[in-house]
Amino acid sequence: MTIKVIRGNPTPEELAAALAVVRARAAAMAATPAGPPTTRDAWSDPSRIAQHRVPRPGAGAWTRTYWPS
Repeated sequence: MTIKVIRGNPTPEELAAALAVVRARAAAMAATPAGPPTTRDAWSDPSRIAQHRVPRPGAGAWTRTYWPS
């Protein structure tokens, strides 16, 4: 990795601080796994919704869709 100062005249301390930030960011990116996450959150799991029985049609069916008994 090569870093080149285009403008200005940074002090050695400023240059070291900038380099530390760049290296820390590169190390953090290398530590994170690539690709989509392997586990799903429970709230987004469709099987959570399918566990309840489906309401039968008839009088008051619309209330049973929200308040399962």
